[in-house]
Amino acid sequence: MTNLAAITRDRFGGKFWRRYNSYAFAASSHLTPLVATELPRALQALPLAFIKQGEQFVLAGVLSLTPGQNLYVDQKGQWLGPYVPSSFRSYPFRLARAEGRDDLILCVDEDSGLISDTDGEPFFQENGNLSESLTGVLDFLKKVEQNRSATQRAVSSLAEAGLMTEWPLKIKVEGAERPVSGLFMINESKLNSLDDQAFLKLRSSQSLPIAYAQLFSMGNIARLEKLAEAREPKKDQGYDEMDIEKLFGNDDLIRFDGE
Repeated sequence: MTNLAAITRDRFGGKFWRRYNSYAFAASSHLTPLVATELPRALQALPLAFIKQGEQFVLAGVLSLTPGQNLYVDQKGQWLGPYVPSSFRSYPFRLARAEGRDDLILCVDEDSGLISDTDGEPFFQENGNLSESLTGVLDFLKKVEQNRSATQRAVSSLAEAGLMTEWPLKIKVEGAERPVSGLFMINESKLNSLDDQAFLKLRSSQSLPIAYAQLFSMGNIARLEKLAEAREPKKDQGYDEMDIEKLFGNDDLIRFDGE
């Protein structure tokens, strides 16, 4: 469970935080939000899709077709891919809206196990300002949030153009195939048949790069299949003993540095 607390001098003055060394905190996330600026790298590593939140579509990275499971995090908490989504890289910090306020404030997950009274990086400087390291985290989160607004406008334009369609994916469960619901993709046929006015409208709203990125990324479903296969126990070989890097071939090396 996440237990977010606003970072204030009264609550966190004199306390310290440590950087995470495991992605175990993301092990149950089968979807994660994405913003447009990370698409050039994300589309090479993840299947991209759209999901519905309320009445609007949201851009997301698909980490598994099974809720509660992230195939990109192994049993040791290592990330099994060449790109880590921005939503995980600021852990245990997040921007959130406090009740009765419209602006976003910096918060920390108090149940992360990364807060200390004795060691780590300080939350605040002696003069009462945020520490330099935490200021860097805040700047990163602000940039992501700013791009999120632009990304959402672009995704909304794609939806308004009628380009969203359900992604007909299936998953094997106990030997039987079952459809996966809740994931949407760009209808490529409709995109290609747009008239000039509609197409130019999408270009001006910066929607086209998102549409093409989603389409290009769909081949990464094969990554999920390979990662899922690697998790299946073998008679003579456990999951921890398998060479995950070899699953993707020499041209697609897996790195565990989070970059």
